Amino acid sequence: MTDIRIDHVVLWVSDPLASVEFFEKAVGLASVRAAEFAEGKASFPSVRISEASILDLAPRTMADAMNAVPGAESSAGHPVNHVCLAMEREAFDALHDRLEGMGVPVSPYSHDSFGARGSAPRSFYFRDPDGNIFEARHYDRPGTAGG
Repeated sequence: MTDIRIDHVVLWVSDPLASVEFFEKAVGLASVRAAEFAEGKASFPSVRISEASILDLAPRTMADAMNAVPGAESSAGHPVNHVCLAMEREAFDALHDRLEGMGVPVSPYSHDSFGARGSAPRSFYFRDPDGNIFEARHYDRPGTAGG
């Protein structure tokens, strides 16, 4: 087993501060560098998924400057299929309720879908304001079926 982890995922967004607000209020993630971005001191804000992982909310206006790798400027902005957020069952249920309460469309539940920790009893999909697709899932606790 490797010790490599996802550090961050960069999402292209049309309004980074509106995206921060969505991820704070709807998903329950804490903002990172939002004030610095608003003051022009940071290129983009982020939201924290865990102690070790964040989502960077990069303005689409930065896509033309993607030249870190030869040819990257022609692929910058290509969509990611989806990002999956795994959480405890209680947080999963609370997220579903918050999204529905805010009028954010959610997919029907999927059951027993495969992921990094095996089979997840339930998952569902939703979109952020820019159309990025997220999957939310929970696994059974360790020591139980599917965990």
